[in-house]
Amino acid sequence: MGRFIYDATANSVEIDDRVLAHLRIVVMNKLRRGESFMFDIDIGDGSGRRSFWLNPSVPLQFHFYGSRQPAINRAWVEELIQVASGPNGLTIVPEPTEEVPPAPGA
Repeated sequence: MGRFIYDATANSVEIDDRVLAHLRIVVMNKLRRGESFMFDIDIGDGSGRRSFWLNPSVPLQFHFYGSRQPAINRAWVEELIQVASGPNGLTIVPEPTEEVPPAPGA
């Protein structure tokens, strides 16, 4: 489990390291382009949802507890970027299976 930390304060949410690695890429790319957006997440203990307004001026931290970088599923990153650009902002959607292109000559 990792931790998404908002505004360098106690505002944080625990998120699986694999999911957090994908979210980090999406957030980094959107903020690099100067795009602000909402990030909604279910609280793991079943106590509801939290919404964070993300913009380039808000300090964020991605704290990974694991020592290894998870493998990145590009299809999931693309899907998360599409979701983040929609009217409801970024939410965690299920990871799609990444299609492996056929080997040359197959």
